Amino acid sequence: MKTSIALIGFMGTGKTGVGKALAEKLGKEFFELDPLIEKKAGKTIPAIFKEDGEITFREFEIEAIKEVSKERNAVIACGGGVVLNKINIDRLKEEAVIVCLTASPQVILRRTSRDAEERPLLAIANPALAIKELLRFRRPFYERAADTTVNTSRLDIDSVVTQIIAKIKEYEGLS
Repeated sequence: MKTSIALIGFMGTGKTGVGKALAEKLGKEFFELDPLIEKKAGKTIPAIFKEDGEITFREFEIEAIKEVSKERNAVIACGGGVVLNKINIDRLKEEAVIVCLTASPQVILRRTSRDAEERPLLAIANPALAIKELLRFRRPFYERAADTTVNTSRLDIDSVVTQIIAKIKEYEGLS
């Protein structure tokens, strides 16, 4: 039986906040991919994108997933683009149930607008359009990777955690 939970989904869907709360509630260790990547690279994610490009960032992401996917009894908050490399999902699926968090484009824009400078893919003139286009492109990747999905648009963190726990029990055939 898988002992870990990997949270995937677009930026602004709540992976970090939900991941911390879920790990605490279940007594699991919490790992967030972005800080692990920044530690490996020795610089911030915006700096990686600006100085080295997205391909280099994705290489760091693959390395971070390789390490963290071996953890047992963990909650892993993945970056929004982790699904773009099948190797990442294959590695995560070995030990983790994959939960995709979703939200409407309007909710994502509202949640991400406060820290747009920290989000290189949205640091452009029309972030609303970028969100819609990226979501349209990534949706099939998220759907293929996910064992279950929770829409966070109208839920607080505790409600999302409760839904995830219920859906994992359902997924594991325990309910």
